[in-house]
Amino acid sequence: MLARRALLRRLSGASDVRRPPWTASDFLEGCTRCNACVDACPEQVLRVGDGGYPQLDFSHSGCSLCGDCARACEAPVFDLSREALPWRARINEHCLAQAGIHCRSCDDACEPRAIRFRPQLGGPSLPTLDTELCTGCGACLAPCPGNAIHLYREAIHA
Repeated sequence: MLARRALLRRLSGASDVRRPPWTASDFLEGCTRCNACVDACPEQVLRVGDGGYPQLDFSHSGCSLCGDCARACEAPVFDLSREALPWRARINEHCLAQAGIHCRSCDDACEPRAIRFRPQLGGPSLPTLDTELCTGCGACLAPCPGNAIHLYREAIHA
């Protein structure tokens, strides 16, 4: 049933469901839907989603990668030795700064300093994104007034 739901979401153009940090593609097989991770999340970015499974929601805040969700879970679905999140931010053409409007909301929200602004002569500073520093935490998404930042799954290098 969940595989069909995922296919229908993809066909409708809906974004992929983002599962908790430090989990893998087999997360749904091991998750007991006890909501311990959801209850433990201090940022409240984990919520109960489709089928009662936890999913990330960055619409109000980003994940601090504190690990409380992983420590609260008794099921063997979290692995703190793996990369926390597989996504990286991208800034698209809707960026207000790129349209000549002063805005640095994403810079203020980005704790790892992956988004920086470079001064430009005769105009506002423009954003640059260092994907090596980006953790995929989603903190830059909610404060962006232009909805110009999106998370994309990082390409797997062979």
